[in-house]
Amino acid sequence: MDYLPVSWRLRDQLALLVGGGDIALRKGRLLVRAGARLRVVAPQIEAELKLLIEQQGGEWLPETYQTHHLDGVVLAIGATDDNDVNRQLNADAVARQLPVNVVDNPPLCTFIFPAIVDRDPLLISISSGGASPVLARWARSKIETLFPARLGKLAELMGRFRKPLAEKLPQIGARRLFWEGLLDGPLMEKVLAGQQAEAETLLSDAVTNADIQKLSQGEVYLVGAGPGDPDLMTFRALRLLQKADIVLYDRLVGKGILELARRDAELVYVGKARNEHVVPQQEINNLLVKYALEGKKVCRLKGGDPFIFGRGGEELDSVVAAGISFQVVPGVTAAAGCASYAGIPLTHRDHAQSVRFITGHRKDGSVDLPWANLNTVNETLVFYMGLVSLAEICSNLLAQGMATDMPAAIVSRGTLEDQQVIISSISSLPDKVATMEVAAPSLLIIGTVVTLHPRYSWFM
Repeated sequence: MDYLPVSWRLRDQLALLVGGGDIALRKGRLLVRAGARLRVVAPQIEAELKLLIEQQGGEWLPETYQTHHLDGVVLAIGATDDNDVNRQLNADAVARQLPVNVVDNPPLCTFIFPAIVDRDPLLISISSGGASPVLARWARSKIETLFPARLGKLAELMGRFRKPLAEKLPQIGARRLFWEGLLDGPLMEKVLAGQQAEAETLLSDAVTNADIQKLSQGEVYLVGAGPGDPDLMTFRALRLLQKADIVLYDRLVGKGILELARRDAELVYVGKARNEHVVPQQEINNLLVKYALEGKKVCRLKGGDPFIFGRGGEELDSVVAAGISFQVVPGVTAAAGCASYAGIPLTHRDHAQSVRFITGHRKDGSVDLPWANLNTVNETLVFYMGLVSLAEICSNLLAQGMATDMPAAIVSRGTLEDQQVIISSISSLPDKVATMEVAAPSLLIIGTVVTLHPRYSWFM
């Protein structure tokens, strides 16, 4: 992140605008909307810009820019086509440690203007860091369609009730939950429908009847984050993740997913690898109960689906025993996500009429599986956590009579940018993988559906 997004109060502050043409006018309008007073330096200016100056009590200096024009201002904007003037403005402002923006010239800017979705007092800014203003404007157009014009009315109404609510609910966490509950209910609908009086009555009653005990109760969210790509998270998973005070996550949860959590949420790493537990499973179970009993909303974020080789049931045992409220959000399991991104359909009329999900190692680390039952016709086998035991898995299947040329694939870091797909037969795959650097997590797929790769490959 090259720029820190901030909301800056400019009301009654003096801003320098060097230039008087169309570009200067656009920047002047924005500054005036924020309540700033303008000092415009330019031999000639647009009539509308002159009117803005008069309305805000600013000044127009019909002359060439000089360093002293920076006296008393809080920021400077260069909107001229004179490169010498722009460079001098930048140098002077930097020397005085004043924020400066030279329009369409990122090297001469210490701050930039984002694209803005204005639902005053609710403002949304979008920036590409100067790399692509067109893309930022495109994103703004998409967001504009998602945020109704009356959202500003809702923000204003909520602002008027902040103080009465703080007196009723001193705990900031309880207040946050209060507002979240109202936003998911009829208050939003009444404001958007233009029923402002009804909305105010509803909000007033809700504040009066706010129950701190109910709002302070802890809860556990067992959330499947999917195989890695943040775009594969469900809407419900995202909503609960952003509601959580505490997020317990494992090594299969990517950085991009964690960045979707609330900025003030506490992130607790409880990652586990095979035979290497940073936090033992029982301690994870205890943490879920501990945090929830403290009144926290706890999100247990797990890669894939929590109920498919995710030990979600074990973790819920402790939560249920403690009488704690909980929710379970299914996720895209690794088999579905990785196979799709690798272009390998798990079922196909000409290849497989069923699919079997199998763990690559048991609780004690062994690979003691019903091998005779796994050598079936027209079935796809998917082994989770099978990379370490790859040689043993393949040798046991071969011992049960599986064809030596049965196609097999290892999908490493599936759905992520560095996804790797290795194709071979079960007889040669272990030797092939042994000569390569294959990163965990990896998924093993065995069956004739593997021959459809790369025909159906689409990712990367």
